[in-house]
Amino acid sequence: MTLLHRGTLRLAAQRSGKWRAASQTLRSASTKASSTPGATLRTVAYAGVFAVSAGLFSIYYFDSRSAIHRYVLTPVLRNVCDAEAGHKLAVKALKYGLAAKDRVEDDPILRGEIWGQEVNNPVGVAAGFDKDGEAIDGLFDLGFSWVEIGSVTPKPQPGNPKPRVFRLEEDQAIINRYGFPSQGHSYVLSRLQERLPPYEPQAEQASLRKGDILAVNLGKNKESPADSIDDFVKGVNTFGPYSDVLVINVSSPNTPGLRGLQNRDSLEELLQGVTKARDALAPSPITSKRPKLLLKLAPDLNESQLVEIAEVIRQSKIDGVIVSNTTIQRPKHLINASKQEAGGLSGPPVKPYSLLALKTLREQLPASIPLIGCGGIWTGKDALDFAKAGASLVQLYTSFGYDGVGTPRRIKDELVEELKKEGKTWNQIVTESVDKLSLKGSPPTGEIQKGEAAVGQLVAEAEHLKGLLDKLGDEIEKKAPLPGDHSIEQGEVQASNIS
Repeated sequence: MTLLHRGTLRLAAQRSGKWRAASQTLRSASTKASSTPGATLRTVAYAGVFAVSAGLFSIYYFDSRSAIHRYVLTPVLRNVCDAEAGHKLAVKALKYGLAAKDRVEDDPILRGEIWGQEVNNPVGVAAGFDKDGEAIDGLFDLGFSWVEIGSVTPKPQPGNPKPRVFRLEEDQAIINRYGFPSQGHSYVLSRLQERLPPYEPQAEQASLRKGDILAVNLGKNKESPADSIDDFVKGVNTFGPYSDVLVINVSSPNTPGLRGLQNRDSLEELLQGVTKARDALAPSPITSKRPKLLLKLAPDLNESQLVEIAEVIRQSKIDGVIVSNTTIQRPKHLINASKQEAGGLSGPPVKPYSLLALKTLREQLPASIPLIGCGGIWTGKDALDFAKAGASLVQLYTSFGYDGVGTPRRIKDELVEELKKEGKTWNQIVTESVDKLSLKGSPPTGEIQKGEAAVGQLVAEAEHLKGLLDKLGDEIEKKAPLPGDHSIEQGEVQASNIS
């Protein structure tokens, strides 16, 4: 080793020793200082201030009304994460109880009703947000009265290749082509079962919350035959005992051939198959009831298609319809460069299509078949527009994604203001609209309608038989002799002479 190296090592050792000595001196001084009464008080004060600040921030953070969620955290999340990563992070936060809660009791003016059952408020979260049933209670805690998980497919599948979600921020819209990524029936079923208490549960609703509804949206695997209904029947059998509502999704634009099930013949077979499966279920061990069945439609159907679908629905035992899913249309006013991406468009641009489809369907269905509005609902005024078009409840998705956990509370508060301006409750608006707009004189659904159809057929056959008898009577009259006609008498004389 050279002298230079030796000198360098010696110098380093000396400096190291000096640093160690200095460090020990500082620690000793700190210990002595902390042992004085003044320092102890300062430490306690700092700890107290920190604890109080942390507590106050926690109270603020865990209140969904706090502005930090809409104006700070959600925008930061959008800038830091791509659309799909941000979506997954939000689901995990809700799953593990790290998200805010709606701590305000709903105004009674908001109470809704569907199938004779009271609902706390009319605002629900649409399928697509919680695809695998991981954040059910977190979503209920945000103030949604209807949580719809899925779409769930029988077998696990990854969905379409990434990227498959695109924000159109200038348009407040989203385009997605997820393609039903799903963990499959078994995984989601286990999630639903984990929610149940260890003892035998008995509740009015499978949601386990009074006035709230838990729905499972059923999809089909990409490799399943396009015209097969088997995946939906499997879904009914799997989730029927653990849900209040099952939604038959034939309207996603991202699974090849799926929308073809909206055609008349295919839809008739589908609705017959799923209602038969539902009716064969044993009553739920939770609610002692069977789930309601809803059909979810696309907003891209024209009037004649909707009229035909309504006719199929009237002849079925389906319990309601969700209008609508995302659209494949692209309004000309879209600005964002991602507007040309393939997939379904959601957000305010879809509202005109959804609202028109709902109005058309409302006119073709009796009041006994409720509709749920979905598509472009961003404000309380938007929700009221759907109520006036005949929707019993509404669902959100895109506005929730943009504005964060406070969205349901904000929309409910805005809706309360709108209803007070009208001087009516939500239920009053819905009842008036449904009574005014629904198809009149139409039989309800299912067996009652089939019975009435059978009676109608018997009446028609009786009228046809009466017509035949009248015609036969006319023929007899034509052949009968007129008064004063002696041809018969002459014939009888001739016959007697012969004899």
